[in-house]
Amino acid sequence: MNSSTMLLNSLNSTAPSNRTDEPANRSSAWCPGIFIPNELFLTLGLVSLVENVLVVTAIIKNRNLHSPMYYFICCLAVSDMLVSVSNLMETLFMLLMEHGMLVLQTSIIRQMDNVIDMMICSSVVSSLSFLGAIAVDRYITIFYALRYHSIMTMQWAVIIIVGIWVTSIISSSIFIAYYKNNAVILCLIGFFLSMLILMVGLYIHMFSLARHHAKNISSLQKKRTIHQMTSMKGAVTLTILLGVFFMCWSPFFLHLTLIITCPKNPFCTCFFNYFNLFLILIICNSVIDPLIYAFRSQELRKTLKDMVLCSW
Repeated sequence: MNSSTMLLNSLNSTAPSNRTDEPANRSSAWCPGIFIPNELFLTLGLVSLVENVLVVTAIIKNRNLHSPMYYFICCLAVSDMLVSVSNLMETLFMLLMEHGMLVLQTSIIRQMDNVIDMMICSSVVSSLSFLGAIAVDRYITIFYALRYHSIMTMQWAVIIIVGIWVTSIISSSIFIAYYKNNAVILCLIGFFLSMLILMVGLYIHMFSLARHHAKNISSLQKKRTIHQMTSMKGAVTLTILLGVFFMCWSPFFLHLTLIITCPKNPFCTCFFNYFNLFLILIICNSVIDPLIYAFRSQELRKTLKDMVLCSW
């Protein structure tokens, strides 16, 4: 059975082919790897799914959150849900097949792997794209405050959202179809690095200029000061999101890079043995993101609290 999903298992023969195998069976003594039980994948997937469903529902329910930035955050939560759903699908199918409760043909398993891989790839591309869209939105909010509503209209927000999802689906389909081509992997790595450079550049510019402007604001511009403080709080929130995304996904992209640069090197092979840990980090990103939304946004936190209390 080839239960290897999550993008790289289908790309790299050095990656673990089954999450339930003991690391000692596929590793050398000096690089044992890490065994992570399926129950942990299942638990984290369920927690992430519940959290992100709550965030999406809260944004849809509260009209005060009907703005381009929160729509982008809502789509970012949907991207995290793709990770959760794909992880739950894979883990459940693996557990059912291991216990003999489900028997599938090899061709069907391969199709399932492709679907789950496509969901993960779509999540990667869409998450990066929506983080970039949020960064641009915060930049416009801070430096073009008076023209923000004419620049970032709801129509433009919808066009951006649709464009990102269409691009994510098409690119993930191409990735799955041509995953053996190193050029495809290089494109994914290049997209990650380019978006990272763009967002870091925007945030550095935002914070440096905002700090300079704050020193020059007089007491007669109190309203503008309050507006800038609110905008900067949003920028800080998205900076935290970007930092968490980078920490959780960097090992994944480093793994991709090593597949191309040194697939047979002993040290690279050792790094491949920790692939399951990288999967846990990816799932943890989708668990942490909703906590950041709730912690940083008072309006969203209040809506989530009301929803939970009402459900009880």
